[in-house]
Amino acid sequence: MEREKGRKKNQLLTEAAEMFDLPADVVAGLPHVELMGNRQFYMERHRGILSYSGEVIDINSDKLMVRVRGQGLELVSMTGDALRIRGEISQVEWVV
Repeated sequence: MEREKGRKKNQLLTEAAEMFDLPADVVAGLPHVELMGNRQFYMERHRGILSYSGEVIDINSDKLMVRVRGQGLELVSMTGDALRIRGEISQVEWVV
C-alpha cells in the first residue's frame, strides 16, 4: 500500500514536470550530481554528510545515500543545498 502511494506520487510529479517543461529531477527533489574527471565531485540537493574520511564520504539525500570513495578526499565547500569534494575519486555509489 505504502509503495503504491509512492509510485503514484512520483508519477504525478513526473507528469507535472512535463506539463510545465521543468526538469523532473528538480520537481522530484532528486540530487543533481556532477563528476569532473576523477578529481572533483559536486552535488546539489543534499541533506548532509553522514560520514567523512580521506577515503570515504557518505552523503545523505532524500531518497538515497551517495558514497564517494577515493584517496585524499576533502570537503572543499558545503552550503545547505550543495557540496563539493576534491581528491582522487575512484568510485561513486548510489545506496538505496
